[in-house]
Amino acid sequence: MAIIDLFLSRRVRRGRLTVVHHDGQLRTFGTADPAMPDVTIRFTDKGAAGAIIRDPGLGAGEAYMDGRLTVDNGDVLGLVTLMTANDLWEDGAGALQASPATRAIEAITHRIGRINRARASKRNVAHHYDLSDRLYDLFLDADRQYSCAYFTDPANSLEQAQDDKKAHIAAKLALEPGMTVLDIGCGWGGLALYLHQKTGAEVLGVTLSEEQLKVARRRAEEAGVADKVRFELIDYRHVTGSFDRIVSVGMFEHVGTPNYTTFMRQCRDLLNDDGVMLLHTIGRAGPPSVTDKWTVKYIFPGGYNPALSEIVKANEGLRFYLTDVEVLRLHYAYTLQHWYDRTTAARDAIIALYDERFFRMWQFYLAGALCAFKYGGLVNYQVQFAKNRHALPITRDYMYEREQAYRAEQSPTRLQAAE
Repeated sequence: MAIIDLFLSRRVRRGRLTVVHHDGQLRTFGTADPAMPDVTIRFTDKGAAGAIIRDPGLGAGEAYMDGRLTVDNGDVLGLVTLMTANDLWEDGAGALQASPATRAIEAITHRIGRINRARASKRNVAHHYDLSDRLYDLFLDADRQYSCAYFTDPANSLEQAQDDKKAHIAAKLALEPGMTVLDIGCGWGGLALYLHQKTGAEVLGVTLSEEQLKVARRRAEEAGVADKVRFELIDYRHVTGSFDRIVSVGMFEHVGTPNYTTFMRQCRDLLNDDGVMLLHTIGRAGPPSVTDKWTVKYIFPGGYNPALSEIVKANEGLRFYLTDVEVLRLHYAYTLQHWYDRTTAARDAIIALYDERFFRMWQFYLAGALCAFKYGGLVNYQVQFAKNRHALPITRDYMYEREQAYRAEQSPTRLQAAE
């Protein structure tokens, strides 16, 4: 108990955290601040605090999932906020750290876990994306965009921001009538359908999720465009053909660092001579690191958010022009706030689908991710590449002009929830 009290006294300064230990003793940390939450937590058994001290990243998440740590006042987002807002990344903050021995083991297993051969990649994707359709309907927008939205105004609705994200991406692709597009990691098909609707492009979307494939194909059939917007269950390494444009949104996080150059080379080889690619990925603002064990174990096995240096290094030597980089700093925090609020509001429905432990896991995942973007070192990168130096205009004006045109048009057809 003394160790965790010392840890919390150093960690919580702004905002107030009250801890009720398993024996009923109360400790209060920090000072009241109107800009920060006031949270009370309870350890329900003697070992919970020790598990957190031994491995904070894994122990805290599991303690919350298992009910060994409960939030009696406030919510888990308030708790995570207290632990991260007091430790800003730009102020030199360090993440919650396990012991040196634990970190060394984690680094080794993490490198092995990021190899992501084709069979393992499909298994890892199924772990997260083949969950119940109903779950995603409960917290995503109607188009099921499961990636960072683009908030032209933080007050915009999630639906508006996701539409604006698709316009933002489409504009950077500089599409012309009759072009062909490869969408790597196409999700439930929303972006592919949007690109066809706005530009007439023929799109091939590829995924490793059987559940996403079913929905995407159904959507194309219902829209009467299945001959123009096709979806296949195939690993990006096995795609053949030639494309004018390639887009990949929220998939690079699952590629695995040993495969980054393979991914970049494959994309370059699949593009025609005037081809352009846009890569949209979560990334880390600092240097390369490792994914925390809780996230690897429960949410994204094999997942890793790259540093910008790792993306650039993977492209070196391929003679694939890096033509534009944009860093979206707070957009994912706004997105995740919507997802967290919708998840919390759907508590009973999610428990009915799974159980209380799953709900706590999902809530902890979204709260942690939100705070990592709001206070920690995570950002979103949009990185554009071109096959040759003449493939795109020499200024960025075309992006703004096309984006405004797309946004001025009628919104695309919304996803009909899967039965």
